Amino acid sequence: MAKVKYDWYQTETAVTVTVLLKNAADKNYSVKLEQNSLRLQADDIEPIELNLWNPINVEQSTHKATPSKVEIKLAKLIGQRWEALERKVTAEEESAASSAARKKHDWDKISKELEKEDDEKDDVNDLFKKIYADANEDTKKAMMKSYYESGGTVLSTNWAEVGAKQVEVKPPDGCEFKKWK
Repeated sequence: MAKVKYDWYQTETAVTVTVLLKNAADKNYSVKLEQNSLRLQADDIEPIELNLWNPINVEQSTHKATPSKVEIKLAKLIGQRWEALERKVTAEEESAASSAARKKHDWDKISKELEKEDDEKDDVNDLFKKIYADANEDTKKAMMKSYYESGGTVLSTNWAEVGAKQVEVKPPDGCEFKKWK
């Protein structure tokens, strides 16, 4: 079997792999794409198997044959430059991937957990709605002013404190507040 040459280039959104293969359409070639790999097979050549540098969007990736080559356009999942076309897989990653493939997921359990989280969020929203609805005018003004001036990072019901001065932005620990233009 002959070894075939290929080259690649990239843009911000895609990586294009060009495989030099004369009469590609006649050679009964096939391309198999997965999120992290590419495989090209054709008559009379060694298959090309690549572990891609970053994951791709398989549904938006395409390939086409011309008289002298096969052009495979891989849609990047993450819009960043690839340092190389291939990433070498270590033995540790390979064993972790095979054990992860064997792991079964209980999708019903996961679905119920997500529903529970949604219910908890609704409970918190309902609590704030009730506090606001049952509040006097000073408390409502304090809630609106504190939330607005802090960019949503502070919610106070104390008008005496909030009405006297500008409310400071207080993002959670480890977060940075940025103003959007």
